[in-house]
Amino acid sequence: MPLTMQEKMIRVCDEKIAKKGEGVGLSFYAFFANKNTEPSTLMAVAKWWIETHQLDHFEKAVKIKAMVEDIKTPPKH
Repeated sequence: MPLTMQEKMIRVCDEKIAKKGEGVGLSFYAFFANKNTEPSTLMAVAKWWIETHQLDHFEKAVKIKAMVEDIKTPPKH
């Protein structure tokens, strides 16, 4: 998944949490406009969400944020 998308996902999660609290849920569509302007990125996020992690349609924003932050953090050896 592109780094710019990871950063956007974290930003959107932060915004949703700030507005509605830590219990707020969202779907992967929350990271996109209602127009299909980024089909390859949408498919990458959908694959990450559905195939890779087998997440439900709606998940807690705090959970998604933590998962995306884990992507950005390289493993320590």
